Amino acid sequence: MKNNTLMTSGVIWKEILFFSIPLILGNLFQQLYNMVDSIVVGNVVGSDALAAVGSSGSIIQLLIGFCIGASAGAGVVTSQYYGAGNEEGVKKAVHTTIAISIAAGLILSIVGVIASPWILQIMETPEEVFDQADDYLKVYFAGIIFSVVYNMCAGILNAVGNSKRSLIYLIIAAISNIFLDILFVAVFKMGVIGAAVATDISQLISCIFILRFLRRSKEIYSIRFKDIRFHKGLLSRIIKLGLPTGIQNIVISLSNVVVQSGINSFGATVMAAYAAFNKIDGFILLPILSINMAATTFAGQNYGAGQFDRIRSGMKVSIGMGTVYAIVAGAVMLVFGPYIIRIFTSEQAVIENGIYMMKYMYPFYWVIAIFHVSIGTIRGVGKTLAAMVMSVVSLCAARVAWIWITFQFVHKLNILLLGYPITWAIGAAMVFLYMKKSNWLKKPESAE
Repeated sequence: MKNNTLMTSGVIWKEILFFSIPLILGNLFQQLYNMVDSIVVGNVVGSDALAAVGSSGSIIQLLIGFCIGASAGAGVVTSQYYGAGNEEGVKKAVHTTIAISIAAGLILSIVGVIASPWILQIMETPEEVFDQADDYLKVYFAGIIFSVVYNMCAGILNAVGNSKRSLIYLIIAAISNIFLDILFVAVFKMGVIGAAVATDISQLISCIFILRFLRRSKEIYSIRFKDIRFHKGLLSRIIKLGLPTGIQNIVISLSNVVVQSGINSFGATVMAAYAAFNKIDGFILLPILSINMAATTFAGQNYGAGQFDRIRSGMKVSIGMGTVYAIVAGAVMLVFGPYIIRIFTSEQAVIENGIYMMKYMYPFYWVIAIFHVSIGTIRGVGKTLAAMVMSVVSLCAARVAWIWITFQFVHKLNILLLGYPITWAIGAAMVFLYMKKSNWLKKPESAE
């Protein structure tokens, strides 16, 4: 197990930090090759094309978020089995996860291609960017199975503490995407379709590499293609733990669609600015989500081993890391963000709106760091239903209500943006009350 991390012993902050670093780098590289689409499209094709690619992002996250969230149950189960030393449980969880990813990827491809025009209409996508957004979505969804399978496999490696291997494959995918974007968009002049094709091919490359590694691995989490199937008893446990997270992700993604609809109401210029802001924002938010993932794995392994005091200590350490990072990163982006956003476009109106968005968001990222890291710990011990309720209420219901109510009286961009820090604070307060009032740590259930 020399390539893996068993976090049931050792110095807590070192275990979490060293496990988080490859996750952070991996997520940043994944964001990089997503961002390249916007950079190349925005500079080569124009701001309308940038708006089209940006408006597609919330839809993509909606569908893929459900599948990845639903399989999170497999990650929790795998980490708990791994922490308890249950090799047979790990093997069954791994092969069930792969089966879930294949089925989910196929369904997503079909649903995404068919439903993209309808969803864009619901989002009130402006006519001038509608056709390009539809083209981008259809091509993207045609190859989305590669992204789903890769992310599920990476989740397996994360559950057993091996966060380094997926980083290597993401770096390869990111470099491939850069060259393919330039080739298809700048050289072959394929527009947004070229950007989507480049992303599909890059995801295929990372998918092939990670499956090859799992197939050849000698560890207990290695896969044998003939063993890929739904293990009945284990599948029910994974669904029980994973379904709340899947529902949570899709509902929160729906709230992002509502937010995108609100952004769309301000026109193509604001849409382009929001698209550029979101790509930059990923570099700030993804490290926080990586610490969240580390907290989930840490809690899951120690939950399986019955190390409850260590779980509490790990949560405090993770929250501290996330908060310090959010404060520093937010301050840095407020200084250098205006220069970075110019990478995406030279249109002054788009740049000014992007800077405006940064000033309303980055001073408050420490709040969402507290929320996400705490939720990661709660999810790791198997309380995925509680995590779902708190996430849906704060990040979805409260946010949608804020937009709907405030827009009845005043239709301004700053009002929409204020909804983010307000709902983050609601979520952090809910987590604090939950941990204080409930018995969220109890003896682990026996493995089925």
